[in-house]
Amino acid sequence: MTTTTIPKFKKAIVVGAGPVGCLTALALAKRGWLVDLFEGRPDSRLATSKVATAQRSINLAISHRGIAALEAIEPAAAQKFLQSSIPMHGRMIYKLSGELDSQLYDRDGQCINSIDRDLLNQGLLEEADASPNVRVFFNHKVVAADFENKSMTIRDATSNSEFTTDFDLCIGADGSYSVIRRQMMRVVRMNYQQEYIKDEYLELRMPAGRDRNGEPTFLLDPNHLHIWPRHSFMLIALPNKDKTFTCTLFAPTAELDRLRSADCILAWFKLYFPDALRAIGDKSLVKDFMTNPRSPLICTKSNPYHYKDRAIILGDAAHSMVPFYGQGLNAGLEDVRILSTLLDEEGVSSISDPQNTHDRRLSTVLQRYTDTRHEDLIAISDLAMNNYVEMRHSVTLLSYLFRKTLDNLLYAITAPEMVSLASLIPTLATVPYPSGKPKGWLPLYTMVTFRPDINYATVKKKAACQSSILTGLSWIGVSVLGAAGTWLVWSTRGMLLDYLHNN
Repeated sequence: MTTTTIPKFKKAIVVGAGPVGCLTALALAKRGWLVDLFEGRPDSRLATSKVATAQRSINLAISHRGIAALEAIEPAAAQKFLQSSIPMHGRMIYKLSGELDSQLYDRDGQCINSIDRDLLNQGLLEEADASPNVRVFFNHKVVAADFENKSMTIRDATSNSEFTTDFDLCIGADGSYSVIRRQMMRVVRMNYQQEYIKDEYLELRMPAGRDRNGEPTFLLDPNHLHIWPRHSFMLIALPNKDKTFTCTLFAPTAELDRLRSADCILAWFKLYFPDALRAIGDKSLVKDFMTNPRSPLICTKSNPYHYKDRAIILGDAAHSMVPFYGQGLNAGLEDVRILSTLLDEEGVSSISDPQNTHDRRLSTVLQRYTDTRHEDLIAISDLAMNNYVEMRHSVTLLSYLFRKTLDNLLYAITAPEMVSLASLIPTLATVPYPSGKPKGWLPLYTMVTFRPDINYATVKKKAACQSSILTGLSWIGVSVLGAAGTWLVWSTRGMLLDYLHNN
């Protein structure tokens, strides 16, 4: 008589049920892992949870990197989310003079997508919850993690009780103030940097308008990301499916501190954002400004991201960045795609081996992730901060528009064919990034937003090289124009003297 040994599957604990945590749970579950997904907050799908999230931004900008990650792990969900999003093909710049300037993101019509935060999060949560390999626990907070013994202490806020559970791998996807990161820092020599920038942000709401039939309509063009750049601060607006816009004011703390009364708020908006004020309405603006929270802008950097074969942090838990490139969510989802491809490359099994307490292949995966991902995440964090200066000020300058025109001209000459997202997805589902350097001239925004096959570090290096060339060409252009202008002045002066002498 033969005895059949029933295989024991590895167990992962994912902490944080945001988009990154849910996608991680799905990626592991599809590989046969058993996954417990713990979330400290209530279930966002319940009506009673809406109040807790009502003052958070209700939309996100998802672009090719995030879409590629969703397609690689949950293709059906990716298509469903895109059908519920609003494409934004460019920036609409509102000058203080009242002039509008539409600046397209891409020559080939590629776009970023405004998507409802709850729709994305709850959709991924539904997918994870429907998986037979995933168990989801809300109101459960991590108290402590013992990575050596692979166990974790959890507090159930509903019953006010604690329990201990074991794991083979712990994934921290629990945001900027990550508990898992703090627990890892007790056993890992982790370099960690946290920086608050001098600006804060405040959410405002622009209501829907009404058409001739009384139906809701957009007050602004829904296919643009709207920006009111004012040098040291700015207002932006993103469209929602209900025909409203979510507006976000970014400004130095000292500037916002001066706006303490309704009269001050209205006078300030009339001075800097008169057209936005007309659309938002005086009463709505004052109400939102005085009741919605002012939130800090934080940037965090960590290294390493893992501990042995036991734990790893992803998303904001590993790398919070300012939102000015719209890459926070996209980079977090891309984290999951890269980890997923590395698991496949190293052939990590979902079957547990009780005789072996150290998973060599899994340890190799986590080490490769840290080694290859860190430079990329530092690069996009720096690029995001630099883009704030562009959005709030540079987009209005003639020098910026000249460089952008030259940038696009070189792009058209050297890279005439578009690389579509659909053509990249099959490869990105199997490898972190295709080998080889990107060919031709590529604008920085195109590389960051529409080329998920190019890692962020390469983007930054290529952009720096191209920027040097643009600067050189700009100086040549200025010199030529200067010489031409000097010749014109002297020629005109000579003709004028001749005219006066002869008349």
